[in-house]
Amino acid sequence: MAVNLVDIINAVLQWAAGIAGLHYAALPGLLRTAIGMLIACGVLLGYVAALSLFFGWAERRVAGRAQSRQGPNRVGPEGILQMVADGIKLLIKEDIVPATAHPVLFRLAPMFVLMGAFAPFVVLPFSENLVVSNMSLGVYYALSFAALEVVGVIMAGWASHNKWSLYGGMRLAAQMMSYEIPMGLAMMTIVVLRGSLQLNHIINDQQGMWILSWNVFRGFPWALVAGFIFYIAGLAASKRTPFDLPEAESELVAGYHTEYSGMRFAMFMMAEYGTMYVISTLTAMLFLGGWHGPLPRALAWGGHTYWQAGPILSNGLGAANLIGKSFVLMFIMLWLRWTLPRVRIDQIIYICMKVLVPFGIVCVLGAAVWAIVWP
Repeated sequence: MAVNLVDIINAVLQWAAGIAGLHYAALPGLLRTAIGMLIACGVLLGYVAALSLFFGWAERRVAGRAQSRQGPNRVGPEGILQMVADGIKLLIKEDIVPATAHPVLFRLAPMFVLMGAFAPFVVLPFSENLVVSNMSLGVYYALSFAALEVVGVIMAGWASHNKWSLYGGMRLAAQMMSYEIPMGLAMMTIVVLRGSLQLNHIINDQQGMWILSWNVFRGFPWALVAGFIFYIAGLAASKRTPFDLPEAESELVAGYHTEYSGMRFAMFMMAEYGTMYVISTLTAMLFLGGWHGPLPRALAWGGHTYWQAGPILSNGLGAANLIGKSFVLMFIMLWLRWTLPRVRIDQIIYICMKVLVPFGIVCVLGAAVWAIVWP
């Protein structure tokens, strides 16, 4: 029987309740599922917060190395606690709401942005059984809820009653709505090749001869080109250089979050790193084998299996594979920020509409022919 993270949490709760003499299994099934999902979402939220702290520190260190300096190196070993200190500082800073801002929308905007970055984590499987909800439309759900961030950014830009914020919000709306098209086309290339929208099925279909079973090689050249399209469009969707026009400091001060301070500002930063991780993880799942390889979970040759990892070790190794690939892709995003110059807004739209979209359509059509000729 297939299990997921909610089932594992409920099993642990039932075991702990049995030790305490409580009857957890007597609760209605719907209530037990709700409790398990709430705890799982709490775990994921803590994971997103930890990611934001780690990659905030990593980005400063990468920036320091790129500019021939050290980066943060005073608070903790190698400056590892610098982001913790920054988080504490943001917690105790005054939460300022401009007198001319719309009070309700100004406060709601960071929540919408964070929700759009956090919701896709519900369907992202870290391994076979480490997923909150194994939806049959997992890819569609992840990209749909990621678009919710656009609503929050436009809300923040308009409610701030600041022209720089409004410009940033309008830029992001045009940018994200444009680049969702090539992202969807790249995703459809894999859906056509694998015949499923469920992330678990797409990943399990890539097991076999190590990297040769990954979609970028099995669906060559369509999946390889689609992988580049998806990753480049993901850079634009997550507002990363060279597509960081919504936050262009030299032009718009800080863009849509110019007027924000304290924890509301921290929520925008957490959402940005969360979106980066979602894009990197989806790229690894759709194109780079997901939790398969490079760490082996079984040793087989000539049709004989000589070693098979147990369920716990297998899920742990799978999660390590997927997280490692995601971290490498996120490091590339950090690297590009300090390597490439920012492009103009007309160039951003040109790249999307006249380069990525035509190539994306060709990839979908090529994948369809491929699936028919070599099913």
